[in-house]
Amino acid sequence: MKILVINGPNLNLLGTREKSVYGDQTFESYFKTLTAKYPNINFEYYQSNVEGELINKLHEVGFSYDGIILNAGAYTHTSVAISDAIAAINAPVVEVHISNIHAREEFRHTSLITANCAGMITGFGLKGYEMAVFYLTTNESK
Repeated sequence: MKILVINGPNLNLLGTREKSVYGDQTFESYFKTLTAKYPNINFEYYQSNVEGELINKLHEVGFSYDGIILNAGAYTHTSVAISDAIAAINAPVVEVHISNIHAREEFRHTSLITANCAGMITGFGLKGYEMAVFYLTTNESK
């Protein structure tokens, strides 16, 4: 099974940015833990601060991978283009947010990508990525 984790803008700063919201662990450190927990899954990780690069990556793997875990960061609330890219591919996409977007500023309460995702996991910290893996590895996502 092949799963790609995609993180969007500013998530390269996990562990140093707004620790009260995002915690103090880097994503690279968490990703090592995640991949060790699921040795039978071929995980890949991609991060970009650029909207077009995220879209290109969705197009690149969206017809050959078994699932995608996407934290689009602030693009969640602004990008029709990312939403359209998700709609155009075959791989199920699980939307993940580290913080609870509904407990934050009002502009974060709306996700433009959710309608084209298999589901959304929000507010469980980095554990949300593991919850997405669980979904993608069960018959629920088929």
